[in-house]
Amino acid sequence: MLQSPSRIFHRNLKSNLPVAKAGDGVYILDQQGNRYLDACGGAAVSCLGHGHPRVIGSIKRQLDSMAYAHSGFFTSEPGEELAEFLAQRAPEGIEHVYFLSGGSEAVEAALKMARQYFLEADQPSKQKFIARRQSYHGNTLGALGVSGNKWRRQQFEPLLMDVDHISPCYPYRDQRDGEAERDYGLRVANELEAKIEEMGAENVIAFIAEPVVGATGGVLVPVPGYFKRIREICDRHDILLILDEVMCGMGRTGSLFACEQEGVRPDIITLAKGLAGGYQPIGATLCSNQIYSQFRDGSGAFQHGHTYVGHATACAAALAVQQTIEDENLLENINRMGEALNLALHERFGEHPFIGDIRGRGLFQGLELVADRGTKEPLSHQLSVAAAIKRHGMAQGLACYPNSGTIDGLRGDHILLAPPYIIEHSHIEEMTEKLGMALDSALKEVGVMV
Repeated sequence: MLQSPSRIFHRNLKSNLPVAKAGDGVYILDQQGNRYLDACGGAAVSCLGHGHPRVIGSIKRQLDSMAYAHSGFFTSEPGEELAEFLAQRAPEGIEHVYFLSGGSEAVEAALKMARQYFLEADQPSKQKFIARRQSYHGNTLGALGVSGNKWRRQQFEPLLMDVDHISPCYPYRDQRDGEAERDYGLRVANELEAKIEEMGAENVIAFIAEPVVGATGGVLVPVPGYFKRIREICDRHDILLILDEVMCGMGRTGSLFACEQEGVRPDIITLAKGLAGGYQPIGATLCSNQIYSQFRDGSGAFQHGHTYVGHATACAAALAVQQTIEDENLLENINRMGEALNLALHERFGEHPFIGDIRGRGLFQGLELVADRGTKEPLSHQLSVAAAIKRHGMAQGLACYPNSGTIDGLRGDHILLAPPYIIEHSHIEEMTEKLGMALDSALKEVGVMV
C-alpha cells in the first residue's frame, strides 16, 4: 500500500489500493509481493494476460520506428494492417474501421456516425436512439445517454440526451412460466417494433445493444432468435443496428465477433477492451460498406475526431494481440476452458443457497446472487454484498468483478468472470476455490450466512 496520500484522483477516494508492480501471465503482483489471479481481466480487458512477449516486442519495435503521427496528416502501417485484419474477419459487409482510444469513444463515434449517415442520406428527421434497460455503453455523455445503467446515469440525467429504453433479454428474471425460450425472445424483441411505431420510424436513427450484456446485467446471454428478430425489425423500419462488443467482442464469448453466434450482421460494431488486451488504449468503430459509401459519395468526411485516433503504437499492440489469438488458436481454448469454467462453477455453486443463476458464453461467465433461490428475491442492496465480495476476493488473491443493481439499477448483485484466454485447468480450480471462500466470507461479514 502507498505510505503517503496519493495525488491521483482515484475512482473511490476512500479506498487504499495495492500498488500493482508486475504482471505474470494470468497473475498480477503488487508492491508487497502478493499475487492475484486476474479472473476478470480488470473489466474484461486483459485477454492475453500480462507480459506477453510477442505483444511487448511489437510495441517496442513500433516505438523504435515511430510512436505517433496525427491522423489528420498521416496514416500508418500498423493502422492500415489492423484495419485490414479486422475487416477481413468481420461479418460480411462490415468493411471499414475508425480507430479511437477506448470503448466509450467508440460508442460516441458510432452514435455520431449513425446520425451523420442519415444526414448524408437526406433524412434529417432521424434524431433519436433506442437502447435497452440494464445496458452499459460507456461514460461519455453520449454513450451514457444510451446506456440503461441507472446508477451511472442518475446524477448526470439533466445532461443526457433523450433516449427510449426497452427491456433487456433477461430470461432468468423475465421469462414467464411455461413460455418457450423462442417465444420469450420474440416477445421482448417485439418491444422494439412497438417503440419504433410509438416514436415514428422517421425519427429513429438506430437501436444499440450489447450482444451479451456485461457489467450491468452480469453476462446476459440472448435466447436463440432474439437478435434475428431485432435485425428484421430494424430492416423493416430503416433503422440502423449498432452492436456494442466493447466487452463481449474479440473472442471473449468464443468467436472473434460475438454477433457471429447470433447469425446477424449489424450496421455498426464497437470494439475496445480485448482489442489490444490492455497493452495499449485503443477502440474501434466498424461500419458497413453501405454507411461508408454514403459518406464517401456525399460530404466525403466524418465530422468527428480525437487527437489519438489511429495511434500507431496502439494499433501495433492491437494487431499483435489479434495475431496471437489467431496463431495460438486461442478461440479453441476459450471455448474449451469456457465449458470447463462453467462446469466448475455449477459444481461449486450450483446448490449454493445464495446463487440463483450461473450463465455465460466462452470465458464470459456470471453468477447472480439471491436471498431466496425459490422466489429469486435479491439480497438487500443495503448490505453492499458486491463490494464485500471484491474485498474478500482480493484478500484471497483473486481479482473478480462483482457488481450491484443487476435487476433494476438498485436491486440485485452478480459476479462477473472474464479471465485471460490463456488460462488452464489449474487456474479454473484456483479461481473457483478462491471465489467460494471470498463469497462465503463476504456473506458472513454482512450477516447473511452463518
